[in-house]
Amino acid sequence: MSEFGASPLDHMPRIIAVANQKGGVGKTTTTINLATAMAAVKKRVLLIDLDPQGNASTGLGIAQEDRRTNTYHVLIGEADLKDATLHTEIPGLDIVPSGVDLAGAEIELVDVEDREYCLRQAFMQRAGSYDYILIDCPPALGLLTINALVAAQAVLVPLQCEFFALEGISHLVRTVERVKQVFNPDLEIQGIVLTMFDSRNNLSDMVASDVREHFGDKVYNTVIPRNVRVSEAPSFGRPVLIYDMRCAGSKAYLHLASEVLRREKRLAV
Repeated sequence: MSEFGASPLDHMPRIIAVANQKGGVGKTTTTINLATAMAAVKKRVLLIDLDPQGNASTGLGIAQEDRRTNTYHVLIGEADLKDATLHTEIPGLDIVPSGVDLAGAEIELVDVEDREYCLRQAFMQRAGSYDYILIDCPPALGLLTINALVAAQAVLVPLQCEFFALEGISHLVRTVERVKQVFNPDLEIQGIVLTMFDSRNNLSDMVASDVREHFGDKVYNTVIPRNVRVSEAPSFGRPVLIYDMRCAGSKAYLHLASEVLRREKRLAV
C-alpha cells in the first residue's frame, strides 16, 4: 500500500480527468502511458480506474484477485482511498483498480445525497502524497464521469482523428461547462490530444486541422500515431513505454507528457 499524507492539507495533488464519452479513442492507453511517463520523470502519480471495464487495471498488470477492494468501494464509502491503492511495477505509479461491481455504482449512487461529490470527498480525506492523480473515465457522460469532473481541476481529452470527432467533443465540452457552472468552478479543459493519427490518411490531416482551428492552443502539438506496438502492449499487462520504449507510440507519449507538464507549470504560475 502507498503512504498517504496525514491530512488533506498536507499537499493536494493536481487532479486530471481523462475523458471522452466515445469509446475506442485511446483514452485508457493515453491515461496509462501519460501516468507512466510522468512517473519516469520522478512525479508521484496515482491512477484511478473509474471505468467498469477495468482496462487501465489490466493494462498495468493488476490481476483480478488483487481488485477485491477497488474504486467501487471507495465511491460508496466502504473503503478509504489508501485501502484500495496498489503499487504497480513502475516506480512512482500507484493505481486504484476497477472491479466488476463498479458497473452497478451509477444505480446505487442515484439515491445518495451529494452523489456527484463522492470521489471528491474520497480525495479530500486521503490524497496527500501524490503530485498528480489521473482518472480514467468510462466512455459515457454518466454519474461516474460526473464524479471525476467534480473531483478534478482539469480535463484532458483524447480525440481520435476520424470524421465524427468534433461532433462528439461538443457534447463533452457542454458537459464540462455545465459541471463548472453547477459543481466545480475550478474545472478547465487542460488540453486535447489527437490520437490514432494516420499520416497516410488525408482524413487524419483534415480532422487535425479542423480541431486545431476550432480549439486553438488547447490542442497539444503532439499527436499519437496509429502504432501496432501501442495496440499490443495491454495484452502483456504493460504500458507501451515499458513494452517497447523505442517505438513511435512510446516516443509520442513521452513528448505528450513533456507538453502536459510544461502546460501544468504555466498554469501553476
